[in-house]
Amino acid sequence: MGHPLLRQVAQPVDTFDAAQIDALLTDMEDTMRALNGAGIAAPQIGVSLRVVIFEMRENPRYPHVAPIPFTVLINPALTPLGTAKEEGWEGCLSVPGLRGVVPRYRRLHYRGLDRTGASFERSVEGFHARVVQHEVDHLDGVLFPQRIEDMTRFGFEDALVGQMVPTPD
Repeated sequence: MGHPLLRQVAQPVDTFDAAQIDALLTDMEDTMRALNGAGIAAPQIGVSLRVVIFEMRENPRYPHVAPIPFTVLINPALTPLGTAKEEGWEGCLSVPGLRGVVPRYRRLHYRGLDRTGASFERSVEGFHARVVQHEVDHLDGVLFPQRIEDMTRFGFEDALVGQMVPTPD
């Protein structure tokens, strides 16, 4: 948090160089897994491109959420499905040790390109929708603390023990 790149809007991927994309995705995945993240955006590793990855397997940071398949999402476009939002605790690899309650759309449709440049789309809800919105925010220069509406529900993980309720999936 504080690095200028994390406040900038990332550039779209307009030239699909498979070797460059594969190298970027490898760096992103290695970083995400090393830090037990649910996802990561290219700007978080110093690359200003509209690329995110996410996955949810068994993860000690999120013990109560449903699995999310490993997904590469390039040049994403998000469309909320309805106006319903829900609050949930979030953390971030770029904001280590802090958590806060963030309202996000409950249901979401997203589309973009996969690692080969093929287009795809999905409609999702719950934690999956939350992760996508969180990661795509990074591509627009937004960190989760900027989305918190009640700053009394933001703080260091150690101090919040007992206050944090797992986000429903």
